Formats: sequence, C-alpha cells, structure tokens
Amino acid sequence: MSAPSIPELSRLDGAATPFGLYLHVPFCATRCGYCDFNTYTAGELGASTSPQAWAEAVDGELALARRTVGDVPVSTVFVGGGTPSLLGGDGLAALLDTARRHFTFADDAEVTTESNPESTSPEFFARLREAGFTRVSLGMQSAAPHVLRVLDRTHTPGRAVAAAKEARAAGFDHVNLDLIYGTPGESDDDLRASLDAVLDAGVDHVSAYALIVEDGTALARRIRRGELPDTDDDVLAHRYEMLDDALRAAGFDWYEVSNWARSDAARCRHNELYWEGADWWGAGPGAHGHVGGTRMWNVKHPARYAEAVAGGALPIAGHEVLTAEDRHVEEIMLRVRMRSGIPVEVLRAEEIGRADTEVATGALRREGNAYVLTDAGRLLADGVVRRLLD
Repeated sequence: MSAPSIPELSRLDGAATPFGLYLHVPFCATRCGYCDFNTYTAGELGASTSPQAWAEAVDGELALARRTVGDVPVSTVFVGGGTPSLLGGDGLAALLDTARRHFTFADDAEVTTESNPESTSPEFFARLREAGFTRVSLGMQSAAPHVLRVLDRTHTPGRAVAAAKEARAAGFDHVNLDLIYGTPGESDDDLRASLDAVLDAGVDHVSAYALIVEDGTALARRIRRGELPDTDDDVLAHRYEMLDDALRAAGFDWYEVSNWARSDAARCRHNELYWEGADWWGAGPGAHGHVGGTRMWNVKHPARYAEAVAGGALPIAGHEVLTAEDRHVEEIMLRVRMRSGIPVEVLRAEEIGRADTEVATGALRREGNAYVLTDAGRLLADGVVRRLLD
C-alpha cells in the first residue's frame, strides 16, 4: 500500500477538535519478555542508527507534518516508547523543543513522557519540569520481585515508588504508575503489595492492564514450552475487581476500563483524545496517527524510517481511509470503555434495542443520555461491544 500524498490528508487549520502529537522513542536497554512494541536494543540496531540520527529524522518528519496538517494548535503531547527516559532530561527537553519549533502548543497543553524508573533521578525530573513537561508515566508493573523477573523487568521493586515521589517533589502534579496484573506466578498477595506501594507513592493516576501474551514474544515461547502457566480469564477478572475495589477505596475513580484518576484534572487527556476519535500525528519509527479520517502508520525500522525522511517523503508505511461504517464501529468500541459511556445519539435504532437488552442483563445501565458499563459489564466489555454491533 502506498503512502498517502499530502493532498490526500485533510488540513486541520482551525479544527475544533483537539489535536495531539505522539512521539515514539524506539530505544530500550533490554527487551522485556512480554513486549511486542516497536523497540530496539543497542545490540539489535548495531551501527545502523543512533539516537542522534533518530532525533534528526523526527525533526524532519515534524516539519513535513506541519506542512500537511497546517497551523493547528497542539493540545496534548505524549512521548512513548520504548524507553524515552534513556534520552535523559536534556534529550527529552531537546525533543520537546523540536516539536515546539514546528507546532504551536496550546497554553494549557498536556505534555507527558513515559519513563523507566531505573533511568530517572531527581535531576532528571527537575529538567523535565524546566523543559515544560506536565505529566510523567512510570512503568511499575509489580512490586513483587518474582513477578518482575517473569516479565524481564530490570528495575528493583521499590524504585518505581521512589521515582514517583521524586517526580512529585520536582513539581509534577500529575504522575501515573502502570501496573500489569495476571502474570504467571502472581498471587493475590502480590497484587495487594503492588497496590499498597502505588498508594504509598502518592500518585494521582493509575493504569492497570491484564497481561496479554503476544505471539512472537519470549513470554509466549516460555508458556508454549510449559515453563510457565498460561493466563487464566477467571484470575484476571478477580484481580481486576481487587484493583478496582482498592483504588476506589483510596479515592480513585475509573474513567476508562483500565484507567483510574483521583480527579478530572488527573485524567490523561492525550489518551482521551484517542478514545474520543480526535486527530493526532504519530512521529517516529512505527508510530501510528489519525488525521482527518485517515489512519496511518510509519516505517518500523529506525534506519529505514530515517532514510525515508532524508529523501523528503513522509515515512508512512501504510494507511487506511476510514469509511463512515468504520468510524461508527470504532466510536462504539472506544466509547463503551469510557465512564462517560455511549451517547444515545451515536447508536442506531437496532443498537439502542440491543443496548436496552444489555441493561436488562446487567452489563450496561442508562445514565441520562448515555449507556454506561456496570461494574460487572467492565469485566465483559469486549463481549458487550460484539453484541451491540451484532
């Protein structure tokens, strides 16, 4: 599939909907056994690319992006990976300066970076604050050493909590900790210990994801060989209920099935932009974006990505122009997972009938002009979507 030419992508000048930037940092110190993201260790890349070459290519892509979408203000920025914190505070500050050279940021722009706790420090967080970052997301995954070993995570169990406290001390009001639950060998007590650690950290946002064993990963191979048990749906459901009960008791509310915040201000506005079907440009190797009804994804390998940009072309590997039906299906799939629910006006007449059936069975409830997942329904969100669209 050929890449979209610039005329095929809608300019967004003066667009009323939010516009975001996702900046992908493809570097990792080691590869976690469960990860299938587009990331590379130094050994995997060899001499074919470098952080400097990657940064120059991102600069070039953002220049092309600005010419493509026009003078649209950026409301959110999310630096993900990979391990963005491997760039250090100065490297992330330079990346943000690059984005600002090409785009105008809204006065209240949310600017987030992911970080590995082991590659952070008080000085790192102070530099991020100075550069204009407003939010930090730290990969904790678990407080149990044996669970971290199964996941091939390199940080020590207490480092994530210490890093979160350092970020707060540096002036970050909004700090997230990521958890993964359902890892083979994890017990209820392990999860309780992780939750206690999260609450001790004083963060205002928690993301918690059920472990998904992706084909092609080291973890999938270990499970296939019988070295580890596979994940269990009943265990995952039980762990989710444990998470939700503990976080609610501590003053967190869910606003998306896998995300809890202490207040509306603590929500991740960049992720809400995805879930609400707004526009964003994904810059970097393998990054995905959505502009004016076109979904696109970049060349994955950093060297090939840099070559495309150096040649003056958008580094897009493929794209899909969403039909009206595509958009309808995606809106239901995404909005059903949100605490605000699916507005009635989004649904067709037959889908309203199916939603009413879900109310009768206890998976949805009607709140004003929206259908919202019940606590039981959150455990079966994918099934609710299938039945609504059937």
